[in-house]
Amino acid sequence: MNLRTSYQQTSHQLSGHGRRNVGVLQQAFADVDPNQASDHYGTGEAIERFEQKLAQELGTEDAIFFPSGTMAQQIALRIWADETENRRVAYHPLCHLEIHEQDGLKELHHLEPILIGESDWLMTLEEVQALPDIACLLIELPQRELGGYLPPFDELEAISHLCRERGIRLHLDGARLFETLPYYEKTAAEVCALFDSVYVSFYKGIGGIAGAILAGPKPFCAEARVWKRRYGGDLIGLYPYIIPADYYYELRKRRMASYYEQAKELARRFNALDGVWTTPDVPVTNMFHLHVEGDVEAVSAWIQSVQDATGIGITGYLVPHDGYCSTEISVGDAYEAIDAPQLDRLFEQFER
Repeated sequence: MNLRTSYQQTSHQLSGHGRRNVGVLQQAFADVDPNQASDHYGTGEAIERFEQKLAQELGTEDAIFFPSGTMAQQIALRIWADETENRRVAYHPLCHLEIHEQDGLKELHHLEPILIGESDWLMTLEEVQALPDIACLLIELPQRELGGYLPPFDELEAISHLCRERGIRLHLDGARLFETLPYYEKTAAEVCALFDSVYVSFYKGIGGIAGAILAGPKPFCAEARVWKRRYGGDLIGLYPYIIPADYYYELRKRRMASYYEQAKELARRFNALDGVWTTPDVPVTNMFHLHVEGDVEAVSAWIQSVQDATGIGITGYLVPHDGYCSTEISVGDAYEAIDAPQLDRLFEQFER
């Protein structure tokens, strides 16, 4: 048995909302009227009602439902590049567009990304001030590949003001936007007011099936709808994604503060162990990176033994580094299913 199989066979998990299986879809559709009409190639009540709701929640003029965030964000940056007649865009070296999309922005849109900041920390106001003339700056909140760090809100405000002074469009990669709100003590609309366009995901912290919203001014969204059609994003029906997105958004949007507090307590307990630490040391959202000293074979065997002994899944994968290994923990509904004695036993077993 390997680490992944061990994780899959556990009865509880520290991360997420539980198993991603057909039951997630069944729960979302349990009370849906079977006669409710589907959306049809991007139009109809099912999609338009959800788009209008999210535009209101985000404080934007309009919003569009996309089947994927990859599609939505490439389109957003293309629109701002066309509007400003500038092919250069900027983002962090660990931006999703840079490391997970096979150079889609360059190959499909011939845009020229400028990487801003160091790969081990957030970009700073000073680094933004030093940028050459660009069409758009993308900021990810939280910075997932760094463990979920967030910049201070006043620094975000300063960056936003600077971009508007220079005519640079500011785009928010808010895949996990709702998870940031407890730390910032802001509404989604208050955060989004700093940006010209916004993307949010509905399968990450929200726990839906798939799908994303791209939001912004009406002219921007009108152009995005054209690009969505060009990309093949107007499926004949997106309701299998929209209905779960709406259901789980309503179910979990008010639980983010609870997930955040639980993540801080969980990180505190891990940091009390020898040879184990988290980044951030004190999480600022419901997620953090967990690090364990040792090579990948030894750490994998150790975590597997803990999972097998306790029935609690810590992780199914490890990223090896020089002298230690890492994984990601993202607290959701699954964590609440673990009672206090079970959790105590996990940490007893984790003592090395």
